[in-house]
Amino acid sequence: MTQRNPSFTVLSQNYLFPEVAKRKKLFLEQHPGVQLINLSIGDTTEPIPGCIAEELAAAANRLGTATGYSGYGPEQGMESLRTQIANYLYKGIVSADDLFISDGAKCDLGRLQLLFGPEVSIAVPDPAYPVYLDGSLLQGVKKITFMPFTPENNFWPDLAQVKGMDLIYWCSPNNPTGSISSKEQLTLLVAHAKANGSIIIFDAAYAGYIQDPSLPRSIFEIPGAEEVAIEVGSFSKLAGFSGIRLGWTIVPAALKYRDGTSVKADWKRLISTIFNGASNIAQAGGLAVLTDTGMQAVQRTIQFYLENTALLKQALQKLGHNVYGGTHTPYLWVRFPEKESWTAFQEVLEKYHLVTTPGSGFGKAGEGFLRFSAFGHRETILAAISRL
Repeated sequence: MTQRNPSFTVLSQNYLFPEVAKRKKLFLEQHPGVQLINLSIGDTTEPIPGCIAEELAAAANRLGTATGYSGYGPEQGMESLRTQIANYLYKGIVSADDLFISDGAKCDLGRLQLLFGPEVSIAVPDPAYPVYLDGSLLQGVKKITFMPFTPENNFWPDLAQVKGMDLIYWCSPNNPTGSISSKEQLTLLVAHAKANGSIIIFDAAYAGYIQDPSLPRSIFEIPGAEEVAIEVGSFSKLAGFSGIRLGWTIVPAALKYRDGTSVKADWKRLISTIFNGASNIAQAGGLAVLTDTGMQAVQRTIQFYLENTALLKQALQKLGHNVYGGTHTPYLWVRFPEKESWTAFQEVLEKYHLVTTPGSGFGKAGEGFLRFSAFGHRETILAAISRL
């Protein structure tokens, strides 16, 4: 009989969000009729703006005509969409030729781990989006260093502790803590990567939520980052495409391996081998987002979620909790001192009938915290606040 992949033995028994769903289901079985409010998983809830939904529908309808039908597209993505992302979102600081359209940021993070293989050393934020660690473990990576992101260090780790690492995962605005890196901090990160021969994997999935124009939305706003960084972006939180699946990764031509060969060339070879390109319909929707009308519409939705966050943050602070984040992300990172995260999760579930996310599921440094998501209809958020 075929042997099991040994990498599965080093994963935690359950991925975080299915475990939350399992406990939610058990609670409902024990308390039939209770109406739970889900403030856990970071999934968008508001309708896609009409101007974008209409283009998605039109693209689907075109496939039903002889003149409008299209099969496989280019693996790198439609040139028009790559150009629009480079010009509209990045204001020309990146090249469309370095952009690769995908079926989502999470999928690209997994493929990037495949690109670098099992022998690399990696530095991972703690706490962090679980795919950074779990995806690496599945690839057989063994040399892992954790970077604590805590209130005590102002969510800025000691980079000296990750000296000489091959890959450094970074997320700003950060999921789950809601913290954001300043231009000065990212300048230090880029300098560190240059000095140590590291590559930064920069997760910018929540860049659209940044409200302060002085804060960088992209690692490539930092001079020299094109020599040491890869950036992953997403339409999921920007435009409510979490179910449509559309994202991108930027691999600059200037990024080289230690031997001087091109990282971009290997990335292009990899996706050409295992990926047939993002949905033509999804890409048409992406083009509709990246217009003045589309961006104004999605920015209104983002403002709506940030208003939810502010309301929820105020309610939690009134209860006496230390609450972090919420200014540039739809997440609140809430401390429950002297309690384990799963204990706090259960208490909030039983007392308020609210489903949250245990901070320990994001890493050891998340112990004693819960993440509250402000994605939700306004009446849902107000009902949660009323219960609190």
